[in-house]
Amino acid sequence: MTEPVQKEFSKVRSLLWPIYTFELKKILPMLLMFFCISFNYTILRDMKDTLVITAGGSGAEVLPFLKLGVLAGALIFMLIYAKLSNKLSKPALFFTTLSPFLVFFALFALVLYPAKDALHPHALADKMQAMLPVGLMGLVAVFRNWMFSIFYILAELWGSVVLSLLFWGFANEITKIKEAKRFYALFLTGANVALLVSGPTIRYFANLPKRLALTAGIDAWGMTINRLMLIVVILGFVIMAAYWWMNKNVLTDARFYAQDDQKSTKKSKPKLSMKDSFKFLFKSKYLGLLAVLVISYGIAINLIEVTWKGQLKLQYPNSNDYLSFMGGFSTVTGFVTIFTTMFLGGNIMRKFGWRISALITPTVIVITGLTFLGFVVFKGHLPNYLLGGMALQMFIVLLGATQNILSKSSKYTFFDPTKEMAYIPLDQESKVKGKAAIDVVGARLGKSGGSFLQAGLILACGGIGGIAPFVMVIVVAIVSLWMVSANALSKRFEEKSQEIEKKKVTEDDLELVATPAISETKKK
Repeated sequence: MTEPVQKEFSKVRSLLWPIYTFELKKILPMLLMFFCISFNYTILRDMKDTLVITAGGSGAEVLPFLKLGVLAGALIFMLIYAKLSNKLSKPALFFTTLSPFLVFFALFALVLYPAKDALHPHALADKMQAMLPVGLMGLVAVFRNWMFSIFYILAELWGSVVLSLLFWGFANEITKIKEAKRFYALFLTGANVALLVSGPTIRYFANLPKRLALTAGIDAWGMTINRLMLIVVILGFVIMAAYWWMNKNVLTDARFYAQDDQKSTKKSKPKLSMKDSFKFLFKSKYLGLLAVLVISYGIAINLIEVTWKGQLKLQYPNSNDYLSFMGGFSTVTGFVTIFTTMFLGGNIMRKFGWRISALITPTVIVITGLTFLGFVVFKGHLPNYLLGGMALQMFIVLLGATQNILSKSSKYTFFDPTKEMAYIPLDQESKVKGKAAIDVVGARLGKSGGSFLQAGLILACGGIGGIAPFVMVIVVAIVSLWMVSANALSKRFEEKSQEIEKKKVTEDDLELVATPAISETKKK
């Protein structure tokens, strides 16, 4: 291989894998953790939607009301987490937070779902439905299938708690800004690979009952749930093992994590109550702008996504068929996200900076979202079959899927890395308490805010089908606020980053000055 070719090869390799050999000890277990967390997240995300949307007496109308339940769950979690964070060590807090999720998902598959007919009050729910307006069918469905509702809430919290709070909190603590520019895009590669693997896994188990030609009386949907929840629990233990190994072998290595910093972090660990945490959040303009970004994303994506899932239920009313489609959706999302992450994410970040990267996701959401919603609005004025013989309903489902794929890939590639980088220049107190409030409660406020709007619109319009025109107007307003806040935050992020660099240079200069003096003292 000639020298010019070698240089080009090294250049391409540095773009795709910008990691030094000695850093493998740090990044590989992090990639494993992120892969397992994301794999479970995909399974839980697709499973929770299928459970509540295809359940008896339910539909996509149930989602806005469940999002409000998720907000309540997030607030309860924050109360408990704030107390535990002041009493437990970080490893103990990690294991204590993760364990209840795994216990519930195991019990759901083995005990709760098999007893669903005895546990769900269908007769009482039918009476309630007869007395209440049609627009409240979703609220009645939450009560009717209350066990599925609890599963939905915990599955939603997995993304906020395990992914955003536990993993990214751990990553932000042990990763430097210079490392983050190389590491974070690769962390997301683990999530993308997880999508590629989890999608076919979901489709395999969703279609397995058909291939087995089960006899009458066997619950095919229950079989799918049992096998997928077993995978979730096993990977949960892998996450714990990887985190334990990192604490034992990586955080004790001075190349990756200074022990003095670790000790000072423990000593300076903030002792704020839940009320004080929110006061601290609202007093910080920097964290306030970051919260606007997270809340805006939650509202915008929730408004569009629920409308799409309503269309999807019309196309696939059967649980396993619905889940199989979602598995294929996750696979395509993985392919698209891997492409954007490997070839666009890190390169755009390095070339154009934080601001441009942060503005890509809202731009994608508003363009694709308005296109999909436009077809839903004018659905009644279009022919039932389009050119090529495709049914209009299937076309709208695929268009909504495309919108969701592009939105999620831009989130994983640009929104998540820029959001996490924004925490790095902050002090320890802001990172711990501010991040917990923003990622858990802030994210839930975003989705729940969209749910409040949707619940009101559904009640006023009598169903989910007539709310699309109003959703279009709200999405434009929310995304506009999002972009303004991202521009303002980018200026503050650059200022704080420059302050850290200047401080580091000053400390290095002082160390160089002090070193000769120390040497002379030793000689004497």
